[in-house]
Order: sequence, then structure tokens, then C-alpha cells
Amino acid sequence: MELLECTLAIDDLDEFVADLGAIGDRHGVTVQAFDARYVADRAHLERAVELADRAISRGENVARDRAVEILLYAAGRRQIDRALEMGVDESETEAVVLVDKDSTGNEGVRGDGNADEATALEAVADLAAVVATEPTLEEPDEETLHSFFEITDAERAATDASLSALVRERVALLEVEK
Repeated sequence: MELLECTLAIDDLDEFVADLGAIGDRHGVTVQAFDARYVADRAHLERAVELADRAISRGENVARDRAVEILLYAAGRRQIDRALEMGVDESETEAVVLVDKDSTGNEGVRGDGNADEATALEAVADLAAVVATEPTLEEPDEETLHSFFEITDAERAATDASLSALVRERVALLEVEK
């Protein structure tokens, strides 16, 4: 899995999503963009990919598209419309774009997955919507994460777990709630 931390300026969301899909198809990878405010850290997205792939391999996935299934797990929600809040929109947004080879055994992955991820990441970085590549995950938006993942002050006070660990717990709980 590769991540591009960046600022996006999206004028046409449908066109941007189509561009990401075309890059994914061309390089045999999955590409998904997230509003960085909703991502705790890299481990959050790694866990979402792992659980989405497990659901797909078991035939338990909700979405037909792997990128959407990853979004559902990252958001800790089964409803696509609620998970989309975590995605990007037509505006200037600090974002993180995930590029990952398909490890579920599905067809469409060509050659060396790592090379395809790196090449796809370069193609994403070259999109006109990417106005800057800069760290976006260094300082998580704790207020947004608390609200979106429904993490209460009482929960935080009852544990010494990090905010990232609590978010990953919400992602994992999606498996239980199915």
C-alpha cells in the first residue's frame, strides 16, 4: 500500500473519480481518496484494506467495487452514503490517496504489484487536481475523528489507548456488526 498525502482542488468530482478509476485500471491497483481529517494514520488505512480484502475473499463484501469496500471499512460503516462523508468533494481539501495492489486474488493485477503501485502513485500525483504534495496525516483532526467515529470523552478517559487505536477498533467492529 502506498499513500499520497496532498492537497486536492477538485472542480468536477465525477471526472476526478473517473481519473482515479482509470489510473487503477491501467496499473492493476485500487485507488481511493480520503479527506485527511477523517484518517487517523497509516495504520487506520492498512487495517481497512486488510478487513476489506478479507470480506471480499469470503464473499461477505457489501460493495462490488474494492475501493468502495475499503472506504466502508475505513469509515467503520456499512452504509455507502454515510461512508462517503470520509471521501473528497468538490473543493480544496487536504487529502490522502491510497494506492494498493489487489491482494484478494481477483483478476486484473499485472506484473509486480509494488512497481504498479509506485507508477500509479506517480500518475495520481500528476493529476491536475493535486495542487501540492505535503504531509496531511502528521496531526490528526481529533475533533473530527471523535465526532465521526463516535468516540466519547468518557471512552478516552477510561483507556490509555491512542486515538488511532480507538479508530482502528471501530473499523474492526464493523466485522462484528455485520
